[in-house]
Formats: sequence, C-alpha cells, structure tokens
Amino acid sequence: MEYMSPDSIQPSAPGKILCCECGILIDPNQANMCVSCLRTKVDISEGIPKQSVLYFCKGCDRYLVPPDKWVVATLESKELLTLCLKKLKGLNAVRLVDAGFVWTEPHSKRIKLKLTIQKEVNGGAVLQQIFVVDFIVNGQFCEDCQRVEAKDYWTALVQVRQKTTHRKTFFYLEQLILKYKAHEKTVSIRTRHGGLDFFYASEGPARKMVDFVTSVIPCKVEKSKTLISHDTHSNTYHYKYTFSLDIVPVCKDDIVCLPPKLAHSLGGMKQICVVQRVNSEVHLIEPSTAQFVAINGPQYWRYPFTPLCHPKAMAEYTVMDVNILAYEDQQHFSGQGRTSRKHAVADVWVVKSEELGLTDATIHTRSHLGLFLHPGDAVLGFNVEASNVNNTHFEAMNKDQLSDVLIIKKVFPDRAARRRRRRWRLKHMDMEEEGNTDKNTDDNNRDYEEFLDDLEEDPLTREKINIYKDTAKMSSAVLTDGEDEEDTPHITLEEMLDDLQIEEPMQE
Repeated sequence: MEYMSPDSIQPSAPGKILCCECGILIDPNQANMCVSCLRTKVDISEGIPKQSVLYFCKGCDRYLVPPDKWVVATLESKELLTLCLKKLKGLNAVRLVDAGFVWTEPHSKRIKLKLTIQKEVNGGAVLQQIFVVDFIVNGQFCEDCQRVEAKDYWTALVQVRQKTTHRKTFFYLEQLILKYKAHEKTVSIRTRHGGLDFFYASEGPARKMVDFVTSVIPCKVEKSKTLISHDTHSNTYHYKYTFSLDIVPVCKDDIVCLPPKLAHSLGGMKQICVVQRVNSEVHLIEPSTAQFVAINGPQYWRYPFTPLCHPKAMAEYTVMDVNILAYEDQQHFSGQGRTSRKHAVADVWVVKSEELGLTDATIHTRSHLGLFLHPGDAVLGFNVEASNVNNTHFEAMNKDQLSDVLIIKKVFPDRAARRRRRRWRLKHMDMEEEGNTDKNTDDNNRDYEEFLDDLEEDPLTREKINIYKDTAKMSSAVLTDGEDEEDTPHITLEEMLDDLQIEEPMQE
C-alpha cells in the first residue's frame, strides 16, 4: 500500500444534497431547502404594506408629508420616490436593493412602485424578493389653499394709499406688478377709496409686496399687528398683520413749491418746480432755468411738499411767439445744480385759448420747453396770479420773481382721434371693485385715458411696462411707423409685445 502525505491529498468538491421539502438536488445551504420551497415557507416582505395612500392638493400641486408639511413632487421624480418610500413601514428590517416606478396613466390616481429587497433567513441564507406597492392618490386641500378658497380669510394686509384726486399712479403701479408678477400669492385684491388692498394668507408674501412697492415708487411704510388668538397649552399666537404704504402725494405734471431748506440743499434750486415723472424717485425740473433733480423717498418725507393746484384748475393757452435764450442770457451762479440738455429755456408769449381773437394782450412767461413749442401750439398752464393757493411755503415767497403763467406741457391736437388709432393695449389685474358708482367709473375711465396719453408722450415711462398688440384692431388696419401724418407721439410696433393666447382645440 502506497503511503500518501497529508499535503498531497486534494479536497473533494462539495456534494449535492436533497431538498427536505421537494427532494431535488441542491447545493448545501443553512436551510437545506431549494429557493422555491424557501420562498413558500418564508415571506421577507411580510410587514411591508402592499397598498398605501398619498394625499395630493389640487390647488397647489403638492403632496402631504405627515404631519403637516406639503412638498412639490412631479410624477416619477426622485422627490416623489422618496416620499413613497417614507410612507412604507418595515423597510428598515430588510435591505432595499432597487426601487422604481411602474408606469400608470397620469389620471388614474394610482402610483405603483416596484421594490427589490433582500433579507437573511434561517441561519444565514439570503433571500431576494421583488414585489409591487400600489399607492392611491387622494385629493385634499392644503391649509393655504383652504384659506384661498375661503376668500375672506387673510393673515396679512398691504394697504397702498395716495392722497391725490386721480388714479394715474395706481395704473402705473398695476403695470409694474403685472410685469414682475408680484401679485401671484395674493388671496384677493380690492379697490378702496384712494388706493388698493392686497390680502395674503401669510406674512412672508406680504413683506415681499411691500419691498417691491417701495423699490418702484417712493412711499412711507407703517406696520401694525393684532392678536387674534392665543393657545396657552402650546404657547402659540395668531396675529393679523397690516402694512400701510403711503405713496408720495405728487404725480406727473404737478406744480409744487419746495420748502426753502430742501431747495437750498438741491443746488440752489428755485422753489417752484414741475414734476416730470414719478417712478422710484420724484423727478423735478425748474421751468425758468431747466435745472432738474431727482428726490428719493427719505428726502421727500424729511421735507414733504404737496401740489399747488388741482389738475382741473389748469387752463389751455395758445403760444403766440417763442424766443430761445442764449446761454449767456440765462441765470447762472456758483454751486448751481445740473441743467437738462434735453430742454431749452425760452421766453414764451401766450394767450388763453378761449380768449384767442378777443384780446391782443399776451402773457409773457419763461419755460423749459423751448425746443418743443412753436407759434400756434396749445399748452397746458397754471395762472399763478389769478389763483388762490393755500400753501405756507408759496405764501412766504416773493411773487415778483414768478411768471403770471407757468407752462406745464404741450397739448397735442385731436386727442380723440389719436385714441381711436391706438393698436395696443395693457393688461389688468383681477380686482374686486368697491363702491363702484357711475361717477367713480367715469372718473376712472378719464384717468385711465390720461394715463395712456402719458405713455405715448413719455418714452422713459413706457420702457418699464409691457405694452401688447391689440389683435382686434391690428386685423382691421396695419399700423406703420409713418401712419400719423401729424407730429403726434405714438407707440411703434417695435415697442409692442405679442400676447400669448392659448386656443382650445376644435371638436370634430
């Protein structure tokens, strides 16, 4: 018999065993059973629900994350997959190998998830299993949408007010809000006497609206809050917040009298000025010197001033002669502020339009509109001598240095025909009218038409708002840059935007 050393003995291959259940040959394992029999005896997905419920808000397209958090998750996104996995209890007892969506119809209100899990069973045997979990999507309004649907519910209120007799400033503010979509999170918008009210479901969006308005128009902000309820057990308070915004009470083409201290601080500017425009600052120009300045909100509220007259107190005058002054003939002094290069100071002789042909006496005045005025033009002016102004700073002035008539702006002829030729329009916010009488409607329509006229006459103002083509009028006539034969201002096609209109498909 041949002797063999232990090192020369080769280990034999493991033998096969019979499954203790079905008797087929299998590789040895801890359970001594084949995979099929092991699956029939052990279910590793036991304890994991095969059906669950997701709550979806139709108002804001968000899903509920218990207990009270709502998140945005699109179909078959990783956010929705995370939300579904968190809803399944028992996943921490197994090893998750793979997870993915099974396609379903978007309107079926069903979301199916295919899971692959592994778990060690019967003393070391690792079993893998694939199964599908069905999620039922139930509709439920979130708290924010419930408050919106309630209409009358609000937590924060933004009151925008201006102490003027017309609403042109609010028409301008409306266009800025629409352009930058600052009103998207409002519960409702209501018109009030002298302003607008914006209602919000929470304080955060209201603060954003306050920041937006203060960035585009000079205004003063005051905040207040009222305690609505108090839970002594959880120590929580429920407040209602009110933000009051007071816009500067001056508008385009107003005549103002500056306080002496403010006029002196603005480079020795004369007190009587004309408001060119109001945007993020109040832009003023002095008629006799064409000196201009821009005043921000803090400057205005430190030295406030108001218009000298109501717009209805201005009258129309006809220009008889214009004489542009040379630079040497104008008033200059050391420390004088900037003068406008777009304007020219001129001596102008005018006659009241209703007295034209009845008198030969002309009124002399000095205006900054020398480049724009010609004999025969109509202008809008304010008769200082014949007016009764209740203003402390104006009464303290030396009236001998003032012209009898202050020219505000040029009036273009045939305004009604000019309005009919318009091929553009503006959008409007969805607002609830309050106290909508016939008189208020007529006043608003007149103010709105004047605002549209200002847009045509002032290119700098209309650069900041969106102007859309009026397709109804475009189809009747084609607007070209040379359509107006008269030298009247108009908005060109290049400045207009195409409005997006989604038409419903026709049913066969």
